[in-house]
Amino acid sequence: MSLEEMKDLAAHHALASLAVTAPDATTAQTGILSAIMSAFPADSGSLSLLTPESASLEISAQQGLPPETGDFALRPGQGITGWVAMHGRPLLVADVSHEPRYIAARRGVCCEMAAPITIDGQIVGVVNLDADQPGAFNSTDLDRLMRFADEAGTVLNRLWQFDRLRANSTQLTTLVELGHALVAQLAPEELLHAITESGRAFFNARLCLLHDYDANARELRLHAWSAGGDLASAGLALQQQTIPIDEALLSSTLTTGRTTEYQQLDGPRYREAADLPRDPTLCSALATPLFLEGKAAGVLSVFHNHAHRFSDDEKRLFTALANFAAVATQNARLYSRVFHSEEVLRKNETLTTLGLLAAEIAHEIRNPLTVIKLLHGPLGADFGPGDPRKRDLEIITEKIEQLEGLVTRVLSFARTPSSLHSRWSLDDILSDTNHLLRAKLAQAGVQLHYTPPAEPITVDVNKGQIQQVFLNLALNAFHAMPQGGELRLTCLPEGHVVHIDVTDTGGGIPPEVQPRIFESFLSTRAGGTGLGLTIALRIVKDHHGVLQLRNTGPRGTTMRVTLPLPSA
Repeated sequence: MSLEEMKDLAAHHALASLAVTAPDATTAQTGILSAIMSAFPADSGSLSLLTPESASLEISAQQGLPPETGDFALRPGQGITGWVAMHGRPLLVADVSHEPRYIAARRGVCCEMAAPITIDGQIVGVVNLDADQPGAFNSTDLDRLMRFADEAGTVLNRLWQFDRLRANSTQLTTLVELGHALVAQLAPEELLHAITESGRAFFNARLCLLHDYDANARELRLHAWSAGGDLASAGLALQQQTIPIDEALLSSTLTTGRTTEYQQLDGPRYREAADLPRDPTLCSALATPLFLEGKAAGVLSVFHNHAHRFSDDEKRLFTALANFAAVATQNARLYSRVFHSEEVLRKNETLTTLGLLAAEIAHEIRNPLTVIKLLHGPLGADFGPGDPRKRDLEIITEKIEQLEGLVTRVLSFARTPSSLHSRWSLDDILSDTNHLLRAKLAQAGVQLHYTPPAEPITVDVNKGQIQQVFLNLALNAFHAMPQGGELRLTCLPEGHVVHIDVTDTGGGIPPEVQPRIFESFLSTRAGGTGLGLTIALRIVKDHHGVLQLRNTGPRGTTMRVTLPLPSA
C-alpha cells in the first residue's frame, strides 16, 4: 500500500468516525475539513455550506485562512467555489493567476481545487483546498477530493439527522409542558396571553399574534400578542382594528384551513396587507388556523425579523401548539359557561327559596286570618243603622278580604302551575345536565358515568325545575368527593314510574344527619345554604314524585328521584 493510499485510508476513517464521535454537525465540520486536508499537500482550505435563507455560500470551517475570512460569503456562480455550487461539478485550477473566476481569500494562493458536497442529490456545500505552488494538485487529486466530499456529505447528513432528532425531542417535551400549562389556564385573557408568549418563545420569534375570526362578518381582530425587543412596548405597530378578511395577509390561512408560510414580507407583495404589523424588519411568518368545535375561530401566527425557511417539523409543531391552544381555549370557555350556569343556579335557588319562604309565611298568615274573618262577622249584628261602628266594621271586612286575596295570590304564585309542564325526553334532560357538569367534575377529578335508559322515556315535567333537582343532587355529590371519585346517573323504569339514581363514592352522610337531610337550612358544608335538598324535595313533590335517600355509607351515597310516567 502506497503512502498516498495510507493517507486516504486514515482520512476516510477519521471522516467516518465523526459520524459517531462528533457531538453535533457544527462541531464536526472543522473535523471534516481537517481530515480531508490531511490527505493533500494543501496550505489552506475551507468548508462552505449553502444557506437557504440567504441563498449564499458561507464558510462554516476554515484552516490556514485569515480570521476575517469567516465572514466571507459567495453567491452561487461567484468565484470558483460558487461555480462548483451552481454546476454541481468539481473544478481544478492549476494556476489561479490565469483564472478570471478566481476570488482571493488569502494572498499567495496559486493552485485551487473544489468539489461539491451533496445529500440525496441536492448540493449543500463545497469543500475547497488551496496550495501556494502552481500545479500542486492534479486530476487524480480532484477525483480523490470528490470521494472525500461524498463521504463528508454522508457524515453531515447523519449528524444533521441526529441534530434534528435531538431538537425534535426537546421541542416535543417543551410542547407537552406547554400543553399542560395552557390547559391549566382557566381565565380567558390570561390564557390568550400565555398562548402568544409560548408561541414566541417556542419558535424564538420576534412577534406572535392571535387573531379572532368572525365568520359571519368575515372579519379578523387582534386579540392577544407577544413581542420581543423594542416591539414589546410599541403596540402602535400592530393593526388592532377590525380587518375585513379580504384585506388580510392571513386570509389564505383561513381559506385553506392549513398552516401557511409567508416569505419576503418586506417586499411589495404584502405591503398593502391590512393586518401586517408596521415593522419593516419583519421578513418571514408562519400562520395556522385555530378550530373550535370544527369551525375556524382564529389564527395563530409567528413572525421573524430575518429570512427563515420553516421546516416541515416546525410547521407540524406549530400546528400542534395551535391545537393545544384551541383545546385550552375551548376548556376555558366551557369553564366560563359552567361558572355562569352555577351563578344562574344560585340566583334561581335564591328566588325559589324566597318563594318557598313567602309561601310558608302566607300559609301561616292564612290560618289566623280565617279565624279573624269567621269571628268578626257576627260582631255588627246588633248595631243600629246610624251606628258609626257599623262603618268601621265594613272597613275591617274590606281589609280582611284584601289580605285574604294577597295571601291567595302569594300561594298561587309559589305553586308550580301545571300548565308549565310539558313532555320531555328524560335522556335529553339528563344529557343536558351532564354537559353542564362535565367541566366542573373533570377539574376536580370526578369521573361522570351516565347509563341512559334502554328505551326512550318521556316525562311530563317543568324541564328547568326538574333539571335543577338533578343539578342540586349532582353538586351535593360533587362536594362529598373533594379528592375526586365517581358520579353515576342511572335510569331504572319500573311499571308506571321511572327511578333516577344519583350515586357518588364519597364518605357518606353522618347517621345523626340522615333523618333531617330535607330540613331547611341544614348544611354540614361551609358556605352551604342548607336549602338545596329542601327545594329539590318541594319540586319533586309538585311533580307528584318522590325524592329519597336510597342508601349511604363509607363507600358512597345514592339519592333516588322517582317520577310518574305520563299516561299514553
